[in-house]
Amino acid sequence: MSLLDLLDTSKKLKKKWVLEENKIKGKLAEDIVKTRYFLSGYEVERTGRGHDFRVRKRDIFTGRVIESKLIEVKSGSAELSELQHKMKKRKSNYKVERVSSFF
Repeated sequence: MSLLDLLDTSKKLKKKWVLEENKIKGKLAEDIVKTRYFLSGYEVERTGRGHDFRVRKRDIFTGRVIESKLIEVKSGSAELSELQHKMKKRKSNYKVERVSSFF
């Protein structure tokens, strides 16, 4: 195995590691936001197509939905995808929640 092969393998491994780390950070950020909404009295439903969650707040007496939001969670400086940009433009109740990179 040549030095170039080793360097190429090293770059691939580093990229894999960074992607895996970002995946873990994203999942943790989603869990934080999900818990935050749940503790604030919202129902939280995982959606996953153009947004991460649909959250609803119900009237405690009638059970009717009084507030509904589509939530997209981003950690650090992650950007919205093309689909997420379209959803944000189309839906007035679309909200992007950013979780600071504290880890």
